[in-house]
Amino acid sequence: MLLSIVFDISEKLSEFISNKAPMSEIIFDYYVNFILFYGNTFSSMIIFISVIWFTAKMAQDTEIIPIWFSGRPITRFLRPYMIGATVLMVLSFVLNHFIVPRSSKVRLAFEEKYYRDVLSVEDYQAEYPGNELVYFSNYTSSENQIHDLTIQKWNDDNEPIYFFRARTVKNIPGTNRWRVKDFYEKNYEFPKGKLVHSAQKDTTFSFSLEEISQRENVAETMTYSELTRLIDREKIKGSALVPSYEIELHQRTSYPFAAYILTIMGVSVSSRKKRGGIGVNVAIGLIIVFIYIFSMKMLTVASMNVGLPAIISVWIPNIMFACTAYILYRFSQK
Repeated sequence: MLLSIVFDISEKLSEFISNKAPMSEIIFDYYVNFILFYGNTFSSMIIFISVIWFTAKMAQDTEIIPIWFSGRPITRFLRPYMIGATVLMVLSFVLNHFIVPRSSKVRLAFEEKYYRDVLSVEDYQAEYPGNELVYFSNYTSSENQIHDLTIQKWNDDNEPIYFFRARTVKNIPGTNRWRVKDFYEKNYEFPKGKLVHSAQKDTTFSFSLEEISQRENVAETMTYSELTRLIDREKIKGSALVPSYEIELHQRTSYPFAAYILTIMGVSVSSRKKRGGIGVNVAIGLIIVFIYIFSMKMLTVASMNVGLPAIISVWIPNIMFACTAYILYRFSQK
C-alpha cells in the first residue's frame, strides 16, 4: 500500500498543487480511504502471501516435520489457518458491502474536486419507467447544461402521447428543477391535444442530474442495497453500464471468499522445506497471484464486451483456483 501511495502521488502531485488541495484533505480524505479501498480489495492476495511466508518459515526452521511425525492429520494443521481466514473473510465481506462504499464516496469526492477532468456525457439515451425515452446530444459538468434534449412517451398500445424537445436545459444548483430554453412541447391526449412553443420555462423531469452524469465508478460509493436498486433501475433504462455494476456487486462477495481458496493453496505449496529457502515459496505465490489477477481481469473484459454473465465471469477464477487448491492439497506432504 505504501508503494501504491508513492506511485499515486507521483502521478497526481502536480494536480494537487495546481488545485491547492489542503494537506489534511490529501491525507485523511484521500489516502486513508485509498488504503482502505485497495487494501481490502486485494486482502485475499495479501492473506495468501502472508500464509506462504509464515508456513515457509516454519518449514525452513523444521517445525512442520515433527507435526507430521506426531501423526496429526493435515486437517488439524489447517484448522487455525481456516479460523483466521474465516475471521478475515467476514471482516472483508462487511467492509466490501457496507463500510468501504462510504469511504469511497469521500475519496471520489476529493478526486472530483482536486484531480478529475470535467465530466462529459455524449449521445445519452435511456428508457425510464412509464414508457419514457430520454435522449440528448451532450452534457458537461462545467456548464451544468444539456444540449438538444428530446423526451418521448408512449402508452401501453405503443401510441405516442407526449413529445418534448429543447435546445438547452440547465440544472438549477441544489434542486431537481431545470431551466429550459427554446423548447417545443406537444401533448397528444385526445380530444384536446396541446402544442406549446416558448423561449424559456422552469420545470422538473423524471430523471435527476446524478443519473445522467454518473461516472462508471459510481458503484464503488454504493452499499449493497443502493447498488442493487441502481442495477434494477439501469436495467429498465437499458444502460450499457449494467454489466460493470453487476461485476462490482458480485466481486464484493467473490473476493472475500477467495481467502479460503488461497489459504489452502498457500499452505499446500509452502509446507515442504525447499532448497532455495523462503524466496522460492514467495516467488511461487507471486506467480499464482499474477495468474489469478490476470484471469479475473480477462473474464471481466469478456463480461462487458462479449456478454458473458457477470456472476459467471466473477466466480470462474475462484472455481478454477478451488480445483487447483484441491489438487495441491491432495498431493501436499502428509
